[in-house]
Amino acid sequence: MTRISYLAAIGEAQREAMAADPRVILIGEDVQSNLYGTAPNFVEMFGVERVRNAPISEEGFVGAAAGAAMTGLRPIVDLTYASFMYMAMDQFVNQVAKNRYMFGGQASLPVVYRASMFYRSSTAAHHSDRPYPMFMNVPGLKIMVPSGAYEAKGLLRTAIDLDDPVLSFEDATLWTKKQDLPDEEFRIPFGVANLVTEGTDVTVVAIAGAVEEARKAVAALAGEGVSAELIDPRTLVPLDVETILKSVAKTGRLVVADPAHRTCGAAAEISALVNEYGFDSLKAPILRVNTPDIQIPFSPSLERPLYPSARRIQEAVKRAIGAVASASP
Repeated sequence: MTRISYLAAIGEAQREAMAADPRVILIGEDVQSNLYGTAPNFVEMFGVERVRNAPISEEGFVGAAAGAAMTGLRPIVDLTYASFMYMAMDQFVNQVAKNRYMFGGQASLPVVYRASMFYRSSTAAHHSDRPYPMFMNVPGLKIMVPSGAYEAKGLLRTAIDLDDPVLSFEDATLWTKKQDLPDEEFRIPFGVANLVTEGTDVTVVAIAGAVEEARKAVAALAGEGVSAELIDPRTLVPLDVETILKSVAKTGRLVVADPAHRTCGAAAEISALVNEYGFDSLKAPILRVNTPDIQIPFSPSLERPLYPSARRIQEAVKRAIGAVASASP
């Protein structure tokens, strides 16, 4: 086992994949200089033909990577800020997601687009978005939301092997967080959630950086005699609905912690699915802990309280349990 950070885990996954398959290439702004720490010595190891700096034109290099994938390469694209994805929406929605279908399956798109979510760091409205929910609405795209170094490496290795386009939303609040990882190569399958902690009183589903906050909340609740089951979906498309429904059938209560905005978010979709397929199991209303539907301010004191926190998750769990108690005769 080796203890490494979230960023280093991404770098290891990329290095292993590039060493194993000469078709895997890396494209992005400043990747040759390893500006963000996920491509250390990659130019020396793999050469400039496979580690390609891109101009500041997201629509251009997102589309170029899709074309490269359709002709036999397996690109990894580093978009840095997730907010930069908006400049390439036509490529993502009308080309990357649709081309296999539009060409009758004659071409595959084995391409991974990596994007970091830089919220909670005073990067203001233009750079603080967590836009994975809007891409959940686009058929043809797989979506991963790694919550730690282990997930970042294992999911990325799987993503690079897939013949489908994958969007990797990487939580910058986790960049320096370290975990012990196996020394041997490993992969985490898509569509298989992680049961972080088992419990009997309430199910908590947390996404990306909210998993860390939920861990703290679950530990604090345990000290108060509340047994919470924590689930990390790991991937949102495909989503492991079965594991969530099984947990809710046991606990009867659901709280979803999602760093994205409240309206039409991943938490809303998970809540709707449980309401649709597991309604008979519910003892209390489903509660969501989200970011409110506002633009993100620059001020740290204004920004910090917006996102799911351990305190807000604890309060939601207590409300879910209290709803049952208050309804009892």
